[in-house]
This record gives sequence, C-alpha cells and structure tokens, in this order.
Amino acid sequence: MTTRRITTVAAGLALVVASFVIYLLSSRQFNAGRGDFFYLADAFLHGRTWLPFALGENDVIYGGAGRFFVPFAPFPAIALMPLVAVVGSTTADSWQPIVNSLIAATDVGLAFWLASRAGVTRVVDRLWLAVLLGFSTAIWWVTTRGGVWHTGHLVATFLTLCALIELFGRRRPWLLGLLGGAAFLTRPPLAFALPVYALLLWAPDDGDVAPDDGEVTPAEDGVKPRANVAPWDPRSWPIREWLAFGLGALPSLALFFWYNDARFGSPFESGYALATLPPFLETLREQGLFSTSHVGMNIDYLFLHLPTQIPRFPFFRPDGLGMSIFLTSPGLLLAVRAPWRSRLAIGLGLAALLVLIPTLLYYGGGWLQYGYRYALDSIPFVLALCALAVARHGLGWGWRAVIGFGILVNLGGVYWAYHLL
Repeated sequence: MTTRRITTVAAGLALVVASFVIYLLSSRQFNAGRGDFFYLADAFLHGRTWLPFALGENDVIYGGAGRFFVPFAPFPAIALMPLVAVVGSTTADSWQPIVNSLIAATDVGLAFWLASRAGVTRVVDRLWLAVLLGFSTAIWWVTTRGGVWHTGHLVATFLTLCALIELFGRRRPWLLGLLGGAAFLTRPPLAFALPVYALLLWAPDDGDVAPDDGEVTPAEDGVKPRANVAPWDPRSWPIREWLAFGLGALPSLALFFWYNDARFGSPFESGYALATLPPFLETLREQGLFSTSHVGMNIDYLFLHLPTQIPRFPFFRPDGLGMSIFLTSPGLLLAVRAPWRSRLAIGLGLAALLVLIPTLLYYGGGWLQYGYRYALDSIPFVLALCALAVARHGLGWGWRAVIGFGILVNLGGVYWAYHLL
C-alpha cells in the first residue's frame, strides 16, 4: 500500500471516528422513546409481524387482539436483527443513540469514499464533501433526535451511498439491484431510483469518472459500452445486466408485498394510510395520502420556509415544520457545476428529482424537523453531482465558506433538538 493511499485511508477513518464522537455527544442525552425497529426486529426473530404493545400514540397501527403494527418500511428492523438477537430488544433500544451515531458516521465515511470514486483527487476536498453530507444536511438533526422515523433515513442514506459507490466502481448489476431494493424497503420513495440505476448500467461517457487511489473504473470492470450502436437499437441494451439487476432487487420487492399482505390482507396496503396521527396531520391526510394539494406546502418547507427572529440566544427559532434547504445545505448548490452534458450527471439528477416527486405529493411534510428531512432520500444523488463538479473544477475557498455556513446553521439544530419540543 502506497504512502498516499495510507494517508487517504487514515484521513477517512479519522473523519468517521470524529463524526461518531460528535453525533454521540449531540444525541446521548435525547430519549426519542420510539425504538420501534428494535422491537420489530425482535418480533421478526419470533416469527411475528406485530408488536404486543404500542410505543406511542401516533404513527401506530392498531390491529386488534393486542396487536400493534409499525407503519414504516421494515428493512432497518431486518438489519438490526443480529444485534437484537445478541443483546435483546430492550438493551438494543437503550443503545439507540450509539447505533444511530454509528450509522451516521458510516454515512460520512461512505460520502468520503464516493467522492474518491467520482474522481475527487484531493483528500481535503473529499473531506469537505463528506462533511457537507454529515453536518450540513438533516443527517445531524435526525441522528440527534433519534427514533423510528430518523433511523430509517440513516439506513436509507447508507444503502443509497453504497449503491452509488458501486455505480461509480465495478457496477455489478446484481449488487446494484440488491442495494437499491433494500433502500426502497427502507424508504419507499427510493423505488423511483431503481429505473435510473438500470438505465445507468449503460457505461457512462468517457471522462465522467476518474477515480483515484487505485479505485476500479467502469471501463476496467463491470458493464462495457456498446460502441457505435444507437441507444434506441436493442443491440445496445444491456439485457443480461438488467436481468441480473432485476434479480437483485426482486427479494426486496417480493418481501414488500408479502409483508403488506401478511399484516393487512392486501399486498398494496403499506399501512401509511392507517397509522394514528395528531389532528393537524389527520386533516392533511384526509385530502389524500398523495395529492397535488400538498405540493405547495412541501415546496415551502423544502425551499422557502425560514425561522423566526428572537431577541435571545441563539437569536432564531424554527417552528419544526421545515426550513429552506438553501439555508441548511447551501453547499449542495455545487451540483449546478456538474458536467450536465454527461449521461451520468443527467441520470443522477433524474434520480434525485424522481425520488423527490412522491415526497412533494405526500401529506406528512416531515414534522417534527429542522430543515426538510424527506430531502435526505434525494441528497445522496445530489452529493454525487457535487463530487463530479469538484472532480472537474476543484473546491475553492468560496464554496468551503458556503459549506461552513451550512454547518453553523445545522449546529443550531443540536440546540433546538432539546429546546423545540
């Protein structure tokens, strides 16, 4: 192993350890009281799809006969089964800040790795991009607050980053399908990324990816370009790769429909329409689980919503409904500098948009939140675009200042996690 590679690995590991410490210090005194996934993991280990008790008044489905269902997609519980099998659900639940901090810190490390795979050669630039994800997005807030709602975001981010690393690397279709399917089984909007992964199994344009430190490029392994064949010509279609991708995604899709049918007697009933809610969310859901009537609200929470000014520290107060991403994550604007003429950049942008669409149509809005946590489903794709931009243009001090501003804004989220509600 070369000295450069040792230095790079050491920097990445140091970032992961530092991130874990920061996350744990931020979250260790907060008790979310909603470790649903730990108890659902225990239920799975005992052959059940239901809990014998409710962990709260809201976001619970009462099934009768002492059965309570978790409305959220089940993959995080599946991932937690080994831990619960060893230490038990109660102990695992008490470790929730540690578990979430570990997942979040791993997400930061994966962002560092993704930047490498995208061709960012300078280690310091990779560190800035990883910090952008970890401390200038809702990742910091959801880790601090914990709970069933937020663990799902952390796991989904982990899976999507792994899929993108594979997409920028060896691009094995079965593994892309497996990771993309598991992400969907964690956060359902990520189903809309699956067709984009399949389309991107066509090799990216030359020059799109220039990994450093001995990483494997798409041209060296995995799917090869179909040279001199028009894309609408069936001879250019990677049929075998698509079949392998479909087989990789199939277990998650099959489990999704089986899980719904086992709980509610219909493969198409996920439970989101049945969960108990506070009155103001119940009123919104009555307008439709997904409806264009919710788009204006969600656009406001994502792009426009601002905190109010107050005369005492910290001199602003969020309302918990949302906050403009231009305030919390301005560094993501780096994506505009991505090489938009390339198929890879277009595909990543399309995935970010497609994943966002069901969120904009959804009634929930994401409350309680600092920023707009539902955007986390799309942010890994935007981060990959940022990495492509940095690989081409570098990361100047102006952009570093922008990222730093976002970090300061999200640091305020740690304070408000303990003082908002």
